[in-house]
This record gives sequence, C-alpha cells and structure tokens, in this order.
Amino acid sequence: MSTATPPGPATRAATAWDAERPPAPDLIADCVHCGFCLPTCPTYALWGEEMDSPRGRIALMALGHEQEQLSGPMVGHFDNCLGCMACVTACPSGVKYDLLLQETRPQIERNFARSRADRAFRRLVFELFPHPGRLRALVPALALHRALGIEGLAQRRGGLLERAPRLRSLLALAPQAPATAAVTRLPTRTPARGTRRGGVGLLQGCVQRVFFSDVNRATVDVLAAEGWEVLAPRRPRCCGSLQQHTGYEAAAQARARETIAAFAGCETVVVNAAGCGSGMKDYGHLLADDPAWAGRAEDFAGRVRDVHEFLGDQEPVAPRGPVPLRIAYHDACHLAHAQGIRRQPRDLLAAIPGVEVVEPAEWELCCGSAGVYNLLEPEPARELAVRKADNLLATGAEAIVAANPGCAVQIASELRRRGRELPIHHPVELLARSIQAGRS
Repeated sequence: MSTATPPGPATRAATAWDAERPPAPDLIADCVHCGFCLPTCPTYALWGEEMDSPRGRIALMALGHEQEQLSGPMVGHFDNCLGCMACVTACPSGVKYDLLLQETRPQIERNFARSRADRAFRRLVFELFPHPGRLRALVPALALHRALGIEGLAQRRGGLLERAPRLRSLLALAPQAPATAAVTRLPTRTPARGTRRGGVGLLQGCVQRVFFSDVNRATVDVLAAEGWEVLAPRRPRCCGSLQQHTGYEAAAQARARETIAAFAGCETVVVNAAGCGSGMKDYGHLLADDPAWAGRAEDFAGRVRDVHEFLGDQEPVAPRGPVPLRIAYHDACHLAHAQGIRRQPRDLLAAIPGVEVVEPAEWELCCGSAGVYNLLEPEPARELAVRKADNLLATGAEAIVAANPGCAVQIASELRRRGRELPIHHPVELLARSIQAGRS
C-alpha cells in the first residue's frame, strides 16, 4: 500500500511560479488570442515572432503554471517585452496585460538564475539611476566623455566596446547635461502667483531632477503662474518605478512607501515624467499584500495626477503669449497607453499661440527607451529608435515634444548619431515660455 500523503488544501503543485502573486489565471483566461494587439506590439513589429507578442507571452504565463521551471528562452521572451502597454490600448477584450506583466517579472527575478554578467550589469544600473546624488557626481565625467569624443567611440561598431553592447549603449545614451546640473536645486516650496487656488506636491524624480532640471523648473513656474503653491520635497530620491517595471519588487515597494510618506499632507501629487506617474498610480497593486500600507497606497494612487491631466482639468488663468514653433508630438508609452493620457497634452500645446502640432506615423509604437530597456536590450531598442526617428523627422517639424526623460534621451541619441539634432522639449517647457511671453 502506498504511504504517500494525498494532496491537501495546503499542498501546492510545483510550478515555475512561486506562491507569491503569480500571474493570475483568471486574467490570463481573458485573452481570446484575437490578434488585435499584434500591430501595436513593438517586438512583434520588429520580428513577427508569436512568442514576442502580447498573446504569445500570455500563453507563456499560462505555461508557467504547468511546468516546473523557467527556461532561458521563456525568460528571454519576457525580457524582450518593453512593457509599453500599447496592447492594453488596442485590446478589445480589456485584457489586463499590465497587471499580468507586473506579476510575472518579479517571479522571474526570484526564480530564474541569471548569468553573473547579467546580474552585475543590472546591479550597476540600479545602483546608479535611482540615486540623484550619484548621478550628480557623474555630470563632470559625462562632460569630459563628450569633450574627448568617447561618445563616438561608444557608438562605433567594431570599436573597443563591440563585445559590450550594454556598456556601449550606456555611454551612447548619456544625456547632454549642463555643468550646472551638478549643483542645481529646486526650492522645496514655491508660493502661488496671484490668487492662490490651492497647494500641490511635485515629484522631483531621480533622472528628471539631475538631467532635466529645466523641466522641473518649468513645471513649478507653470503651476505657480496658474495659482498653485508647489511643495517639492527633496525626498523621495526615486519613486521606484524603474524597479517596479523591471521586476525588482522589494526595492520598488520600499521606495513606494517612502514616496507615500513624503507626500502625506498633499491632496494632489503632480508628476511630469510619464514612467513615474504610471508607477505611482499602480502603488495600490504594488502594496496590495502589505496590510500596513495597502490602504494608504490605494488612497495615494488616487491622488496622483500627471501634470497635463492636472492642468487640463483647470481653467487657465495665466495669459499665454506666442511661441512660433512647428512641433512633432511624441506619445510616451507610459502616458498614452499606461495612463490613457493623449488628448490633454495636445490640448495644452494647441492653446499656445503660434504652436503648430504635427503627428508622426506609428504614434503607438515605443521609441525603445521603456525605462531601462534600452540599456538591458540595446539591439531591439536601437531598431525602435531608428524607426521612431524616421517617423519624427518625416514630419518636417522644427522641434520634438516628449513628456518622459527616457524618451527624450533615446530620441536625442539617435538624432545625434545621424547628425540631425532637433530640440526636444517637454510640453511644460513650452507652456512656461508662453506664459513668460504673455507677461511681456
């Protein structure tokens, strides 16, 4: 007679996914494999491979519930995903691929043994980018690297970095930060101009505050001109979205708690970086299993507003002056797809006298930045950057407008490589310029 213990309620069959929030079978079952997502998926557009499409990856999520281990090729298909969420916009069945991917990536980081080199590079990325102080310390080195022409070496195939494509990408994408970026600080509190309408918090961000401090300054100027007092605390250093979107769940949760605590007294928290806003609006899901923070996270997520979303809900009070400029508007994926914000930036830009907004082809396809994707998967990211640059340049625009620092860096790098550099602005920078012109 067999002495084996029969499966009981506490027994769980061994699968590739552990018991800590695996991709939910009911969400997986929502996918009817219709194929509407295929034309909008960047990696499917590049390669035409079924397993590198949203529905193919959902099939792999289901397979993870049936097999005992994650394989290298299986993880590779998930790593290829940019997390752009264009499929969420396109899906007629309302499949929550965003939640499925958020549940899958932490599973991979816990249950798959990456190579030593892969682990080391990922550690380098996350020991650097979420830390503004470390980024500030890099500014002089980046200025030297450009002065010595190292950027050209980094981009040149067949050079010293041919066998290190990730390092080559890291150097090629380094933003052209002014020397003042090492010392520029935003005031913690800025009073409203004119009649005070209320107060808001502003996330300074990590990459944004160092390499795009002008965007933060312009955001404060616009909000203050519109009658809002702005609180911009120096902490949190990072909201955790980079880790959250890459599967480093514990680190993302720690930064989420710090962010929630920092803005505890703010009725509204304004964000000017698409990736950060997307991550912060998902804090309720990120901290859902933490009894001490779940309620606070859900409440906080409901108070987060993208700057375009926030300004679009208000009647403008600051006069707008002319800014004669023909611009191509680039939809940041974490704004257009993850947050569903497409109309508001266009409306704000169209309200600026003299601004002409032109639309590039394939707006729904990612530029290849996708958080740190362009560092971890540089080859497909480069292919997407080429495609995006082609479409933007074809508009004949004098400048490009993008509402995410990663997009700005990615597009600028490709344009620089071609010798076709165009100014890249955040929408609030043009708004600030228009308001300044309106005072004259």
